[in-house]
Amino acid sequence: MDTEGRRRSDNFEDRGQGSRFGGGGGAAPALLFGLMRTLGVRGTLVVVALVGGFYLFAPASLKQKLLGGSGDPNGGAGSASSTCAASPAFGRACDFSRVVLASTEDVWAAEFGKGALPDYGRRVPAYRNPTLVVFSEGVATGCGNATSDIGPFYCPEDRKLYLDPSFYDTMERRLRAPGDFAQAYVIAHEVGHHVQNLFGAREIRKAGDDRNRASVRLELQADCLAGVWGHTARTSLAITDEDLREALTAAHNIGDDALGHQNTATFTHGSSEQRMRWFRRGYDSGDARRCDTFGAPPGAL
Repeated sequence: MDTEGRRRSDNFEDRGQGSRFGGGGGAAPALLFGLMRTLGVRGTLVVVALVGGFYLFAPASLKQKLLGGSGDPNGGAGSASSTCAASPAFGRACDFSRVVLASTEDVWAAEFGKGALPDYGRRVPAYRNPTLVVFSEGVATGCGNATSDIGPFYCPEDRKLYLDPSFYDTMERRLRAPGDFAQAYVIAHEVGHHVQNLFGAREIRKAGDDRNRASVRLELQADCLAGVWGHTARTSLAITDEDLREALTAAHNIGDDALGHQNTATFTHGSSEQRMRWFRRGYDSGDARRCDTFGAPPGAL
């Protein structure tokens, strides 16, 4: 994957370093305090590491269980200095993320212009770019206060993506998903949730689906939409077969079963096999209309 000389998106905010729990208290500190009482400090640290993986690419409805307080979409509580300037690694991560975001802007502007989208009865005349917010430790959002522990996420209330650049290191070390295209998949997946928000997938409820099943449909569709971006950006970003393997490894390693969940009825994101298959469906076809997870019967997800 080659990002040299590529356009950087201007839809970007550097919130700097926030307070550890996003500035407003809320549910996260209460949850962690409860874990410490039950498991002790060492056990809590293990759970927090798993939470970072479990909530990778989580839908807003699920993540709001770890969000609290009245979010301020215009700034993080207690923010200071610059996240991107905190270290050379963070600077590179910010620059890389802006390149990927710019690429998603180009791809989805074209796809919306062609009307090549799943049809859920909402007319969307043009793509509206989201904003990527980078932060460190904690951030206030339109959906509430959040910490870095829950991983990257999209807030539909303010139409912004949130990312602590340290998560790229988490992907490599804890989730065993290294590589720049695996990191690009993170951003493309969250942009996929924004795309869903625009064409109305978030309002779809398929008969017979419970909340978990609806969440799985949303997550698999966002994986497929990330694949559509990858297909379309292959030439401009010089995406290789090795890059594709990196993304598929990431998709595998954040499947519900790979993260230790055994009961399929409790899955909220999909199995490793499902996440790889739907990403590959979008990547191979380049057609967002092939990403209609809500049109698929449960056995075909």
